[in-house]
Amino acid sequence: MNVLLFGATGMVGQGVLRECLLDDRVTGVRAVVRGPLEVSHPKLTALVHTDFTDFTALEGEFADVDACFYCLGVTSAGKREEEYRRITHDYTLAAARALPVRPQAPPTFVYVSGDGTDSTEQGRLMWARVKGRTENELLAMDFHAYMFRPAYIHAVHGEVSRTPAYRRLYPVLSLLFPLLRRLAPGRVTTTENIARAMLAVAGRNGGGEHVLRSPEIDRAAREGR
Repeated sequence: MNVLLFGATGMVGQGVLRECLLDDRVTGVRAVVRGPLEVSHPKLTALVHTDFTDFTALEGEFADVDACFYCLGVTSAGKREEEYRRITHDYTLAAARALPVRPQAPPTFVYVSGDGTDSTEQGRLMWARVKGRTENELLAMDFHAYMFRPAYIHAVHGEVSRTPAYRRLYPVLSLLFPLLRRLAPGRVTTTENIARAMLAVAGRNGGGEHVLRSPEIDRAAREGR
């Protein structure tokens, strides 16, 4: 399996990259990044690219991709809707449209969305509407699309968020993770489980549920081991 990865330097992306490099089913990982990666591995190729609205220059690198794991995202805090929509919706759809069109063997696109996403696109919360629109358009495209909607994500292998506020908050939440898992098991998952679930759904050939929240993510991770 050739994997295309977006967001490799973020917390979720770090976990996904780790599992892809460890998994024997993955023959190669191409990480689209804005600058050099600190990680090196025989299976890893960093594709340095700056314009995330146009991937024409990378068409050759995308041609034989079997699965795209899209982990790129930003917090909506302090952002106007136009800016948030450009990063969350426009960048994602540009990546999706750059994937090869193969009717006989369509690639899989896994998008990390979020718990509370608004599929109606009509709700009060700006971020939820934008993610809802993004999900809806991805699900209508000519590939196998899966939407992951985790709530709290626990980092298990030292992954670190790039958002300063999250970096300050996560050490406290990590201490509370065992309690959170007992009190709200349906609203927590881990970076490892998200990664393993992505690999699992990439092998489903379009089958199974296409919108996965934390319980479904964890179940897919167990099935894919």
